[in-house]
Amino acid sequence: MIKNSKKIGFIGTGKMGESLIKGILHAKLITPDMIFASDADTAKLKSLEKTFRINTCGNNCDAVQNSDIIIIAVKPQIVPKVLEEIRDSVKKQLIISIAAGVPIETYENALIKGAKVVRVMPNIAATVLEAASAVCSGSAVAEEDEAAAIGIFNSIGKTVVLPEHLLDAVTGLSGSGPAYIFLIIEALADGGVFEGLDRKTAKTLAAQTVMGAAKMVLEDGVHTGELRDMVTSPGGTTIRGIRVLEDRGVRIAMMDAVIEACERSKELGRKK
Repeated sequence: MIKNSKKIGFIGTGKMGESLIKGILHAKLITPDMIFASDADTAKLKSLEKTFRINTCGNNCDAVQNSDIIIIAVKPQIVPKVLEEIRDSVKKQLIISIAAGVPIETYENALIKGAKVVRVMPNIAATVLEAASAVCSGSAVAEEDEAAAIGIFNSIGKTVVLPEHLLDAVTGLSGSGPAYIFLIIEALADGGVFEGLDRKTAKTLAAQTVMGAAKMVLEDGVHTGELRDMVTSPGGTTIRGIRVLEDRGVRIAMMDAVIEACERSKELGRKK
């Protein structure tokens, strides 16, 4: 449970907001009656109320006033309007933002002096409770506040704590990363289909292979090179495949994809 069973309010209940609600309840951090949600989409609110038994609010200020922790899960371009609306309702609540590209400074400047702001960058895998999330805290955030934020996002996957200037790197790696992996899974499945497997079977084997390999990396604590050697016997099938991947520059292509996405994230940040 979150320390002192703090009430959590959501401003915005899109895919990421709903995933967080699902994760929080699945992890039993708090009970449904301690969650308050607001959204311009009233149909979505009714659906969430029916599915999760949470409280829904008629406006954003109601969500703020009823909560100890506020999660802002709206599109980046909507953030200034939301902050203007809730400014007078924010007192000592912890503000957690998952709006991509909006710096902590924007929140601290728009809200009361000393506002406690944590910025988090989760990725799309939050929808299956396997997100990779990076957390960074504003100057007024206490250790227990950061711990509460980490606890919330650990409920939908795994969390790291980083300084804000590294969030562009996070965007290039884990933010965009699922798309790279989808491409790899598709390519692996194509290879299986080429060799005679039906598409459904090939996709299942490819996806399970990626998931299993990732789990070994996370749980075994062994260097990836050692894990690769466990599969790569002398003169066997795997070394033949690895030789092709190295020859075609797959390693450098993946590195360049992360670097390029990171640079684009920086460009977009400068335009805001």
